[in-house]
Amino acid sequence: MTEKLANSPNHKKLESKVAIITGGASGIGEATARLFAEHGARAIVIADIQDILGQNVAKSIGNGQCTYMHCDVTCEDQVEALVESTVKNFGQLNIMFSNAGIINETFSQTVLDFDLNSSDRIFAINTRGMVACVKHAARAMVGGGVIGGSIICTGSVLASFALPQSIDYVMSKKAVLGLVECASKGLGKYGIRVNCVSPGGVPTPLTCRASKFDSVEEGESFFMEINRLKGCGALRVENIANAVLFFACNDSELVTGQNLVVDAGLDPHGLTKAD
Repeated sequence: MTEKLANSPNHKKLESKVAIITGGASGIGEATARLFAEHGARAIVIADIQDILGQNVAKSIGNGQCTYMHCDVTCEDQVEALVESTVKNFGQLNIMFSNAGIINETFSQTVLDFDLNSSDRIFAINTRGMVACVKHAARAMVGGGVIGGSIICTGSVLASFALPQSIDYVMSKKAVLGLVECASKGLGKYGIRVNCVSPGGVPTPLTCRASKFDSVEEGESFFMEINRLKGCGALRVENIANAVLFFACNDSELVTGQNLVVDAGLDPHGLTKAD
């Protein structure tokens, strides 16, 4: 009976919760916003720099449940304003999904040819922006006396192994793991959990351009070939959203400082297409 309830579409795991999702206008962020809405989140604030996309997502979720706010995570003042606005409008912040991130679309940074200037934006978004989101979400949760707050960061399977190229991206995502581990230690005494979800090869338009695929369909075929988990199709943004939901809800109430890799058993040695 309990199992049926847990798997029922009527079982809302996020009732009364208020969530922020950065990078929520498309991809993993959008899929997570829709899943949070299905699970009864009271308010979902999508933050992004893709204003039209973000507004359309919020409108499509509807019922006043989801709103959009422009936020460039490289600007700490904008992140702080995002969090303050959310708390002012909805009374609290329970969940921060710090998801905004980019990849160097040339996928070509190597040790010998490392261009520090071209890497500045990757570090500004993937690392500095991540810290700003964790910092200000945590401050709001502590200041608001929120017990059971959850902060989830988007990492990457590439943080778990080395590649000869795309070093800037790999470094930025390894820093996310360090942030999660340290923040979870510092925030545990406030009842705030900090975890990371690390996607494998999700064939989105962005990742396919970076990997030099001609289409998303080509990307799907490639990743299915090098994924060790066969017969399940290509990894989808919905698969990542399900992992984020786990960390956001009470199913993981005693889990913190963890990195959940969702990669369909990706074989890193197969990533030679990106050379």
